[in-house]
Amino acid sequence: MGNAPFQDGLLERLFVTPADLAGYPAPKQLEAPPHTLTILGETKDGRVLEATSDTVQHWTDMQRAAQQDGIQLEVLSAFRSIDYQRQLIARKLDRGDPPNQILQVVALPGYSEHHTGYALDIVTTAYPELTEDFELSEGFAWLSHSAHQFGFFLSYPRDNPWGFIYEPWHWCFKPA
Repeated sequence: MGNAPFQDGLLERLFVTPADLAGYPAPKQLEAPPHTLTILGETKDGRVLEATSDTVQHWTDMQRAAQQDGIQLEVLSAFRSIDYQRQLIARKLDRGDPPNQILQVVALPGYSEHHTGYALDIVTTAYPELTEDFELSEGFAWLSHSAHQFGFFLSYPRDNPWGFIYEPWHWCFKPA
């Protein structure tokens, strides 16, 4: 991924230099972005969601199994390009969010699991999207008990070594 997060002046806008990042936990080592993606579905607002074909197949199997147990799971976010990741950070900066808070909720471009095509942000309709309250849902309880059977794991548990906030909605498929 090279110097992807250091392009386009993004770190300057964050008031962060590569030396400043030395004090942060090392970002997760990621694979290169996938060359091919498969359509996973659409969000309610019509945004097309894509992931690797393995991720889509395992997600489909997992979602079907959850439905059989009376649990409705939906995907809010899947593959993100490096450019889209830059845009997420830029919007937060433009909104006035402090850089140290941004780096706890959004990975630098080139370091997000979403770039791999394996990560999914999973939600249920009864809980606010992308909040810790998701851990109180039946969906989270089901995922915690069953997701590993489909190759998915929770990426950012409490006190994770990468310094990200606890994200009970963020699940990643780990290919065999």
